[in-house]
Formats: sequence, C-alpha cells, structure tokens
Amino acid sequence: MSFLGSLDISGSALTAGRVRMDVISENIANAQTTRTEDGGPYRRKMVTYESAGTPSSFRAMVEGKASETDSAGVKVTGIVEDETPFPEEYDPSDPDADERGYVRRPNVDLMEETVDMMAAARAYNANLTALETVKNMAAKALEMGR
Repeated sequence: MSFLGSLDISGSALTAGRVRMDVISENIANAQTTRTEDGGPYRRKMVTYESAGTPSSFRAMVEGKASETDSAGVKVTGIVEDETPFPEEYDPSDPDADERGYVRRPNVDLMEETVDMMAAARAYNANLTALETVKNMAAKALEMGR
C-alpha cells in the first residue's frame, strides 16, 4: 500500500462518515413529521456501506507484492428506509388522526439517533487523526531527506 493509499482510505471513510451524519441529522429533524409527500409519517433512514477494494495481507505489503489497487477503503452503497412499524398515539384532535383517533408517528427514536451521531462523530474524528498522522509521517520523511 502506498502513502497515497493511506490517504485514500481515510478520505473515503471521512466521506462515508459525512453522509452518515447527514442522514442522522435528517432523521432527527423529521422526528415529529407525521405527513410526508408519500402521505404517511416520516420513515427513518439508514446508510449502508461496503468495502471499497480488497486489502492486501500484511505479508504481501512487507514483501512488496501488494499492488496499488489493493488498498481498501469504504464506500456508501445506499440509503435505505427502516421498515420497523410506526408507533401509534391516541390524539383525536390531531389533523393526521385516523377514524379511530390514532396518529401514526415516525419510527425515529431520538435516543438511538443521538447515540448513532456520537458514534459517527467519533469515527469521523478517528479518521481525521489517521489522516493527520499520515501527513505528519510524510513531513518527517521529507525532513530526513534534507
């Protein structure tokens, strides 16, 4: 794996993390939305990922047999909707109530979204640290060459 491969891996993780935080922010913003363009309440969204490449083994890297295309990273494969049922709340005065007086609420749990956002922020910061470390290593290597 090359120096740029390490930067690519951290960069892909930062991009994926930003998408995840955007989706979580959308979920939080719509936690009380009972009416969407589709007619029902807002449905929670989640990000799906997959590996963006095949990582080489440590042995292949040490022996110089790893190719430039072997570096791995992460990529967002999609944004899917959470299919858990909508909770219902009895409120006959709500304009979105059905004939029984129940309103279907979004399937967004603010506590779960908060924990997901904290985890996403920590992963983002960890990848920033990794990126900064690689950058510092490159700077030190250039200093040694003087």
